[in-house]
Amino acid sequence: MYRLRDEGYRACLVGGGVRDLLLGREPKDFDIATDAHPEQVKSLFRNCRLIGRRFRLAHVIFGREVIEVATFRAQHDQADKAGLAHTDDNGRILRDNVYGTIEDDVWRRDFTINSLYYDIADFSVIDYTGGQQDLERGSIRLIGDPEARYREDPVRMLRAVRFAAKLGFRLEEKTAEPIRRLGPLLFDIAPARLFDEAVKLFVGGCGVATFELLRQFDLFRTLLPMSDAVLDEEEGGFPHLLVVHALANTDARIAVGKPVTPAFLFAALLWEPMRRSMPDWQAEADMSELQAMQMAAARVVSEQARHTAIPKRFSLPMREIWSLQPRFLQRTGQRPLRLLSHPRFRAAYDFLLLRGQAGEVEQELCDWWTRIQEEDPAAQEAMLQPETKRPRRRRRRRPRSGKSAAHDA
Repeated sequence: MYRLRDEGYRACLVGGGVRDLLLGREPKDFDIATDAHPEQVKSLFRNCRLIGRRFRLAHVIFGREVIEVATFRAQHDQADKAGLAHTDDNGRILRDNVYGTIEDDVWRRDFTINSLYYDIADFSVIDYTGGQQDLERGSIRLIGDPEARYREDPVRMLRAVRFAAKLGFRLEEKTAEPIRRLGPLLFDIAPARLFDEAVKLFVGGCGVATFELLRQFDLFRTLLPMSDAVLDEEEGGFPHLLVVHALANTDARIAVGKPVTPAFLFAALLWEPMRRSMPDWQAEADMSELQAMQMAAARVVSEQARHTAIPKRFSLPMREIWSLQPRFLQRTGQRPLRLLSHPRFRAAYDFLLLRGQAGEVEQELCDWWTRIQEEDPAAQEAMLQPETKRPRRRRRRRPRSGKSAAHDA
């Protein structure tokens, strides 16, 4: 910001960074708004790259940190008049790169709590929309007409839910009202973009609360329609419990700084749709359980890609976690030891524990696999021996009666 200012440009910290600082939270990232155009920003920073077609942005890279620098933008109707804006039939903005002033830019932002600017010129917070009052009230409120803003970018509905869950805020009435009705607009959003949004929703440390809000506003089905259909049938059953436990486990790991992967979470979210698809393959051909699972997994991943495209770096480990589940039933011989050395064992074992928590598998099976990891090699070998069968007691033959003996004679 100071370099931009020294070169004669205005630069402000804006959005979530200002919001979180005012709430006493540690910001995850920092966004800058300026009157410098992207090309001018790039000329000032060698560590800068320009991205985006719909909105041209500059990313300034400092080590692992990426600072997003956006040029103040004019109102959409000004862009439309200038022939620089393109929308689809539903009103969604496809392209819009007309620049303006900070007074124009504020009305282009989505929520009032994200429209606060920190100006280094006088170290003040600039608030045009009542964002500070909404922070104090704990309210999520869209700037402008909610229906029009959702139609411009349907992903704003997901962002509204994410901020409400993350901050513990409530959606203002007019902001919440159109969501159920306009939710289907998300089916037109690129699946790759929806995957990115899904990761922010579920791997942000408040997955359980986010999941409940998505279900409340009927948005979960736009991300994972197969899972949503199962949950509608099994509300409160083990598919629902599996998802909730997986999200709670993810939240707990994030809270203590442990790593998480979307592969594990999506394995839980899509497990039941995959499992229900297996009998279809077993009925069509004489397949083993593992073969049917592989075919069912391919079908589910392919179908899911139409809505939320899971990259292969996550879908392949997810499928491995699934394919290892039947092997946990084998507890004799050398197979359990081979499973213990599998590179994906730990994730698969954690997934087994989730299934146990949800009541899908017996707790005794989970306890056995927990215990064998803790034992020394000799004790492990003892655990791997088949249970000794008790010898069958020979039935004593009853003596034949005299009548029967005489008859035989």
